[in-house]
Amino acid sequence: MIKFTNVSKTYAKAGVKALDDVSFEAVGGEIFGFLGPNGAGKTTAIKALTGILMFESGTITVCGIDIKKEPIAAKKLIGYVPDDHIVYDKLKGREYVDFMADIYGVSLSDRKTRADNMLEIFALKDAFDAPIKTYSHGMKQKICIIGALIHNPKIWVLDEPMTGLDPQSVFQLKEMMKRHCEAGNSVFFSTHILDVAEKICDRVGIISKGKIVVSGSVAEIKQASQDVSLEEIFLSVTADKFL
Repeated sequence: MIKFTNVSKTYAKAGVKALDDVSFEAVGGEIFGFLGPNGAGKTTAIKALTGILMFESGTITVCGIDIKKEPIAAKKLIGYVPDDHIVYDKLKGREYVDFMADIYGVSLSDRKTRADNMLEIFALKDAFDAPIKTYSHGMKQKICIIGALIHNPKIWVLDEPMTGLDPQSVFQLKEMMKRHCEAGNSVFFSTHILDVAEKICDRVGIISKGKIVVSGSVAEIKQASQDVSLEEIFLSVTADKFL
């Protein structure tokens, strides 16, 4: 469903190669964990995948659609939750979700059904008609998730989606991710919480200095590393980042 093929991106002013011939694939029916230290290239890859950032070479396809050649068609298949939950805080929660639904052409009946379901899951009903500027950090994260998923996209791109969420909401989001993949869809999940990644991801890719250094199923990677934890594997393959 998501395929990177020999993707490279250089920030010209800094002379930094943020992505260096990156190739990997996230298929339908799986949660793919995208891991790496700060500055490793995760955010660059995510912004390239979602069409926010252009890259010099290689291809990125979403369900077979080239993000460069058909950006609108590809973006319609993606629900993107960034790590900084930028929302229009002068809007009410309902207005923001309606705005997102309008962008993706979601019918009034579908948006109501989907919004009501997620509001129940995240216990946000009572605040839906309040201005977002009055929301707590966690509530802003919740409304950002609802807005990103209101069009029922096949591909969820979640960049640190659990930041600020309470334990109940974290549990509910993980369950939503599992159900989404059980329906044959895909979740592309970036996190620094490695024990969570180990428990819920089917496969992972670890990026360091712009290169994919590990990619495969969690079970295969652990077996090849004598069954040590994903955290230990991560620290081992990215060790020079901390020197």
